[in-house]
Amino acid sequence: MKIVSMSLAALGVAALVLVAPSAVWAQDDDGDHDRARDLYERGEIEGLADIMAVVRAKAPGEIVAVDLIRAGGKWIYRFQVVAADGMRRIVDVDAGGGGVLSGEGDHK
Repeated sequence: MKIVSMSLAALGVAALVLVAPSAVWAQDDDGDHDRARDLYERGEIEGLADIMAVVRAKAPGEIVAVDLIRAGGKWIYRFQVVAADGMRRIVDVDAGGGGVLSGEGDHK
């Protein structure tokens, strides 16, 4: 059941990327999509589709969640990635510049 849920979540993220490159999937705030689109249109953040390639290179696996957060005066995309072995990894990427800020350890 866990694998099905993760696959559905990854499919949801992929659908958002195909429909609107600047879309951000967030469970807790419907306004995140609008905020991300506004920031993208003003040139303050990179599109999600562009950033996903960076994340896949750093942490191969299924992207199961993406959040857009503000930390240290920067907009940050926070990705949760599940590797083929089931380990979960958090990868933070500078939404404005596209550089990987951190990649937390593996979690089951």
